[in-house]
Amino acid sequence: MVFFCLLWVPLFYLLRSSVSGGSGTGGVWALLLGSVTAIVQFFLGDIISSPGGFGFSRWLFGFVDIVSVPVLIPLVLYAFLFIFRGISGDVDFAGFALLWIIPVAALRALSWSSLHDPILLVAVPLVWTALAAGIPFFINWMIGNFRWYSAAVSILCMILLPVAAAAAYWAFFSQQTVLGFLLLFVVNIPMGISITYDIISV
Repeated sequence: MVFFCLLWVPLFYLLRSSVSGGSGTGGVWALLLGSVTAIVQFFLGDIISSPGGFGFSRWLFGFVDIVSVPVLIPLVLYAFLFIFRGISGDVDFAGFALLWIIPVAALRALSWSSLHDPILLVAVPLVWTALAAGIPFFINWMIGNFRWYSAAVSILCMILLPVAAAAAYWAFFSQQTVLGFLLLFVVNIPMGISITYDIISV
């Protein structure tokens, strides 16, 4: 399980790159800033220091410290650079986020290795890649087909996806396995559509 957490994100990045035909700009910065973020978080610890049992605080802990925010940070930063013309060349939200998460996943694998927890070491990396590739799917759809209704649907989906991702973590932690797998499947749908579209477009 430790090796899965360590290797899943870079292997998924390579798979996606081979399908999509490359990556956009900012790859070096993504790895560098992701490494800095991982190290800072390692020394500072979790933001939600006392997540409690199975209630809202556990979901919030999953959202902020485990599942969603680690992926949202690079996506928000890349969106900021895109809006203010800080990116030159090909734009690839998913590639930037995945590269950012690689050092984060590596350090988390080491820190979680003693727990032997399949939720952290298997389910969480799957959710990371689902968010890193799924949210950019809606961003690209909104940019490529800009209408008020497509923008509204895309923004709604971009909000609901990280919420559902944290709910999947919460469900697994609460031993609601069926709900956890259902939410995990839902969270991975946009990523699956995105990869399928890339394969068809080749």
